Amino acid sequence: MEMRLEVVQVPVADVDRSKAFYTEQLGFVLDHDVEYIPGMRVVQLTPPGSAVSIVIGTGMTSMTPGSLEGLQLVTPELGALRAELLGRGADISEIQDMGGIQFAYFGDPDGNRWVIQGATPQDVRDAHLDR
Repeated sequence: MEMRLEVVQVPVADVDRSKAFYTEQLGFVLDHDVEYIPGMRVVQLTPPGSAVSIVIGTGMTSMTPGSLEGLQLVTPELGALRAELLGRGADISEIQDMGGIQFAYFGDPDGNRWVIQGATPQDVRDAHLDR
């Protein structure tokens, strides 16, 4: 049996403001923006290179806008990605080194909190597998 996580809902208050943030400041690809039925707008966005998308919209979730935290993006070049996102106007934290693994943090306009992780070096991954 196979199961893949492919879509995660992100609760937002203003769909158009959030759509602009994710596409313009973070560079996510807009997959679609449709209203399936009156009152249910679905905007699907995918981070570059990701197999998993996020969905924002209306009429889909009872989660409070800004209540999601801990979604994690992984990149092989955290410093370069951070610089690019800062250049697009995103507010990304300084990079923090947590014992050989690097992280940076940001929030969307509603306060949903995200983590960007630098790809784990092979020797760090191997050390965790040996446990």
